[in-house]
Amino acid sequence: MSTRNKFVSTNSCFRMSLPKHQAAHSIPPPTLSRLAREWLAEDTPNFDPAGVCVGSQEVEARMLCKTPHSILAGSPFFTAVFTEVGCTVDWIYQEGAKIGPDAVTLTAVVRGPARCLLLGERPALNCLARASGIATRCALLQAMATAGGWHGEVAGTRKTTPGFRLVEKYAMLVGGVSMHRQDLSGMVMLKDNHVWASGSITEAVRAARSVSGFSSKIEVECRSADEGREAAAAGADIVMLDNFQAQDLHVAARALKMEFPALLIEASGGVTPENLALYFSPHVDIISLGCITQGCPVVDFSLKVQNPGAHSSHHNTNRTL
Repeated sequence: MSTRNKFVSTNSCFRMSLPKHQAAHSIPPPTLSRLAREWLAEDTPNFDPAGVCVGSQEVEARMLCKTPHSILAGSPFFTAVFTEVGCTVDWIYQEGAKIGPDAVTLTAVVRGPARCLLLGERPALNCLARASGIATRCALLQAMATAGGWHGEVAGTRKTTPGFRLVEKYAMLVGGVSMHRQDLSGMVMLKDNHVWASGSITEAVRAARSVSGFSSKIEVECRSADEGREAAAAGADIVMLDNFQAQDLHVAARALKMEFPALLIEASGGVTPENLALYFSPHVDIISLGCITQGCPVVDFSLKVQNPGAHSSHHNTNRTL
């Protein structure tokens, strides 16, 4: 069997391909505007004394990326922030593009009144740095899955920054991995505390199904193959094999798939970019990693206002500086 087909299974249709459409189209415009206003209000809740220093003269600022080989993500949020303060953004790199390979790369140009441009600088850069860092890590993880010939779905988790989940989930989409469930109102996930409070896996699944109906999948966190078997028999759609060593995971996943062929198997807990490949299996459909958002490096962007006396169009400059 070739390496390319090593991990192909009957569930290969579950694997989502990287969307060819623009990920930004998934964000409602009113949501972008609302978030931009909230971030600006957080950063400038009342007066902006520094605005007196620069006034409202029209200026141009160049946005530089100083982390080579990064994936650009978050441009809709960046643009929304500057739109709120009356500035315009001219993008040189498009969403999802790899920036570089040079040490410093001109990525966009922002124009507008000086004091307004500087009001939007930090909130906009914060979004872009965080989203691009997540998308870059996601692209790396997805490349590993593709190189390993694995059929499944690399996925994020709900371990997101409070108030910033939409941006971080969107960055996963740009980076080419699954966003997993968005919140508690989406897919039902019964974790160990749900099971203990309910009395048993069977009872927890029964109760959840009584209110979720046909429109929501039910996933159960399991610590053993026996728990996975009970969850599947009770009607769970997905079994999460949590904190399994890689070899134990393969054995348990294979046994569950043989008994319940339509069951989806998720591996989670202790998976990192360094050991991800050990979890690839024809019997595992999803591998979720908290490190997609937790401890993920950001991409270094900076915004540099140009000297008005040396003002020139970015079209006459190189992409690298």
